[in-house]
Amino acid sequence: NRSWNCGVEGLTADPNVNALRARQQRNFLATLMLSLGTPMLLGGDEFGRTQHGNNNAWCQDNEISWFDWDLSSEQEELQAFTRRLIRLRKAHPAFRRTRFLRGHEPGDAGTPDVWWFRPDGRRMTKRDWERPDKHVLGVFLNGEELREVTPDGVPVIDDSFLLLFNAGHEDVDFHMPNERFGEVWSVVLTTGDKDRRDEQHAAQSACEVESRSLLVLRRGEPVVAE
Repeated sequence: NRSWNCGVEGLTADPNVNALRARQQRNFLATLMLSLGTPMLLGGDEFGRTQHGNNNAWCQDNEISWFDWDLSSEQEELQAFTRRLIRLRKAHPAFRRTRFLRGHEPGDAGTPDVWWFRPDGRRMTKRDWERPDKHVLGVFLNGEELREVTPDGVPVIDDSFLLLFNAGHEDVDFHMPNERFGEVWSVVLTTGDKDRRDEQHAAQSACEVESRSLLVLRRGEPVVAE
């Protein structure tokens, strides 16, 4: 078993440790819900149910494996965040593709279906992928290159998104890709501690991503919050 509990084992009154643990919960939920394929969510993870480090509680018919439906305010906040993630996934086929990503050739829209980039806004190279000291990554998901159709044969078109991941312990400034990918980007979701919804960033501008958090931006002007 390899795990890290943010520097403290078990319950703690340290507000910094508890804030980081809550952020990591949001990180894992967001990474799952925004990944391709079928999300497999363990019941209780949506509100932070704990088994206190027991990774095989099937034989435990006691408080370790029971569900406590009397949620704390922190658990209710996490449950609301999970609902928002599910709504975002259901509303956008860009997160529910049924075909493998290619990423090596521009489509009809002039941009590839996926593009991986560094914090400086440039494309990831083989050397970047192999660096063990780097924990940051940007992903462009092209909603105009889904290559799917409805049951009636109508092409499926969606918004395009940027996903900015910062798994490091320091805040990082990402630079938006150039205008070819989009002229303006609007924040729709963050796992960080700041509320950044409706924040906008122009092409090639800097965008701060908090330590150990991810940021989701949609191409275009802000829309009414879901």
